[in-house]
Amino acid sequence: MNVVMKPSTVMSVIIPAHNESQGIEVAVKQIAEILAGCVDNAWEIIVVDDGSSDDTYQKICTLSQVDARIKGIALSRNFGKENALLAGLDYATGAAVITLDADLQHPPSFIPEMLDKWRAGAKIVHAVKRSRAKDSAWQKFTAYCINHLISGLGGINVKNSSDFKLLDREIVDIFTHQLPEKQRFFRGLTSWLGFTEDYIYFDVAEREGDESKWSFWSLLELAITALTSFTGFPLRIVTFLGILTLILGFGVATDALWSLAKNQAVSGYTTIIICLLLIGSFVMISLGIIGEYIAKIYDEVKGRPHYLIRGSVGIDDD
Repeated sequence: MNVVMKPSTVMSVIIPAHNESQGIEVAVKQIAEILAGCVDNAWEIIVVDDGSSDDTYQKICTLSQVDARIKGIALSRNFGKENALLAGLDYATGAAVITLDADLQHPPSFIPEMLDKWRAGAKIVHAVKRSRAKDSAWQKFTAYCINHLISGLGGINVKNSSDFKLLDREIVDIFTHQLPEKQRFFRGLTSWLGFTEDYIYFDVAEREGDESKWSFWSLLELAITALTSFTGFPLRIVTFLGILTLILGFGVATDALWSLAKNQAVSGYTTIIICLLLIGSFVMISLGIIGEYIAKIYDEVKGRPHYLIRGSVGIDDD
């Protein structure tokens, strides 16, 4: 769903939320206080409830009744953070839009600095993680591997990047109207656009509420989406495996012919077994890589909407 919006509000803040009932009120109130101090009354906060099973949306509705500048969108189910961000961008009316997480690990205190850089001419302001002191050793390791793999193969810099960003209205319109793909990687697409960028650096704060909703498998799915969205390099691995198999085949054939020329019995049983196992592994890996790309193509050609909305509060449908 693409909604054409004319910028009427100076600042929009988009918060995707999934089962954030414990901390959403604290987050919204803290962000509202900071916005009131730097843009007066010209702001809005849009919380996108990504199919929560708790009372996150009910709390958003309560906050909206107190302050009409706090708005909510409830998606019909859990469509994923990328689509929740898109829903917020579709309905944001601000001349500038900030996206950040509901758990306050993206410190709202940096919003004034981001606004200063935007007013100085930056179309995109990236908030880059200075450190991951709050993360476990496993989280640091997986984040390092995924970010460097995407940056190295995809040709975009996402090292220590986050979804904490400021986008100018021009960027928001491009993102919502000129990038039609279903499989999105928000932080990668904003870097790919190539407009004037600036950066701020922050330390990850303590999480507000309960534990993180990101599992290893959800992070892996995000990494696969990022790789397949920005590079075809994994498909080239199939070619490399084919060349390796060909070299292996030549080596085995040479050994067999040499033994035949020497009138020696060919005792290549072990060699054959190893070759079969290697070739079988290469074939399965190749099919898996090709299958990932076919699955992404399948998702794109189905043409289903990015998200469905079951309810909203404070949103002007016109």
